[in-house]
Amino acid sequence: MNVENIFFAIELIGVVAFAITGVITAIEKNFDIFGALVLGTVTAVGGGIVRDLILGYTPPMAFRKSVYAITALVTSLAVFVIAYFFGKRIQKHFDVYSQVINIFDSIGLSVFVVGGVNSAIACGFEENMFLSIFVATLTGVGGGIMRDIMAGRVPKILRKRVYALAAIIGAIIYYILIHYQLCSSTFAIVIGAGSVLVIRILATIFHWNLPTVKNLDE
Repeated sequence: MNVENIFFAIELIGVVAFAITGVITAIEKNFDIFGALVLGTVTAVGGGIVRDLILGYTPPMAFRKSVYAITALVTSLAVFVIAYFFGKRIQKHFDVYSQVINIFDSIGLSVFVVGGVNSAIACGFEENMFLSIFVATLTGVGGGIMRDIMAGRVPKILRKRVYALAAIIGAIIYYILIHYQLCSSTFAIVIGAGSVLVIRILATIFHWNLPTVKNLDE
């Protein structure tokens, strides 16, 4: 399997992972099936669309290849149907279900971060480290920001467990490995995406959060 096919595969994994988180958010907010499909699809392809617009790649890939939107829609529909018929059973195991969703969210973040760096490089910006990392981070968090805003809540990246920071660290690691050719492309993907995933999982387990200002009235 060549590098292009690898990136296509991991992007589809990211689409599925983020579509799941979008639908679950829609269900939590009592959206109907149409709203759930819209939120799932926007979450899945939103970051990639913003990435392509910044890089000047128009129309964005999500509109050039229907497989991304179709995958997001099918995944969203499947998750909604499962929740519709088995929602009460899932509710009984809410803690486990929440952790599973967090893992899917982390997987989506990790693969889209790597894909974002690769897209910047493919568009001729390999020498621009800042742009590559910025685009990668936005690719990873963009869909989640759209999801949270549409669902009427504060975006997770502004308040939850080093979410954006994990994306930035993973993007830097992957960019350095690729730019300086420190290892093969496949190994760089594993390390870059894996670093994001590990940081997110550790942040969840150990409740890592960035400092906030509290108790100003005291």
